[in-house]
Amino acid sequence: MFVVNDMPEPIDDRIVSELSTVCVSTLGHMRDHGFALGLVPNRRPVRFVGTAVTVRIPHLDSTAVHLAVDMLRPGDVLVVDQSGDHQRSCFGGLVSFTAKARGAVGAVLDGSINDHDETLAYDFPVFSRGFSPLTTRIAGVEGAINVPVTVAGAVVNPGDVVFADSDGVAFLRPADAVGLGAQLAAKENAEIPARESIANGGSIAEFSGAAAYRP
Repeated sequence: MFVVNDMPEPIDDRIVSELSTVCVSTLGHMRDHGFALGLVPNRRPVRFVGTAVTVRIPHLDSTAVHLAVDMLRPGDVLVVDQSGDHQRSCFGGLVSFTAKARGAVGAVLDGSINDHDETLAYDFPVFSRGFSPLTTRIAGVEGAINVPVTVAGAVVNPGDVVFADSDGVAFLRPADAVGLGAQLAAKENAEIPARESIANGGSIAEFSGAAAYRP
């Protein structure tokens, strides 16, 4: 059975602008949940912020991926749950080309990808479990588009904010992302005087507070 729900509301451009200047790992200092752990980008450096368009497929059958990639809009990020199949690829050269042609800014897959050289040439950023020659098929068995999915330990809803850079990927509810860029920027900017101090012999332990636990 196939489920194809309406496309989610695009995230606010202000969220995209604010998060595009800060680091995902800075968020990792503030929270432990919502990260896609174990996924790596097909190239570095990489950075994108976009709207999650979610897909769930049943291992071998990637029919829903092909349907969803045709639906992508500028600023979208394709997010695929492969039902626990981490070895098989549902994302190769032609899918990558189509996603970029539709204006998508990236893809996050809880599985592998293929066509390494071709996808790299398209300069389309993809986070995945790695590369594999083992691929999916167009079988038309089942699939779901724009439903809640689980990707690399994180629950992702259609319309969530996908926040990615060379360190990894975080998923955020749009309401939680409002003003977050300013918080992360403030934390990053606080390190500027610390670097100057450390360069002159200062202590990172004093800056971080670790010195309070010195025996």
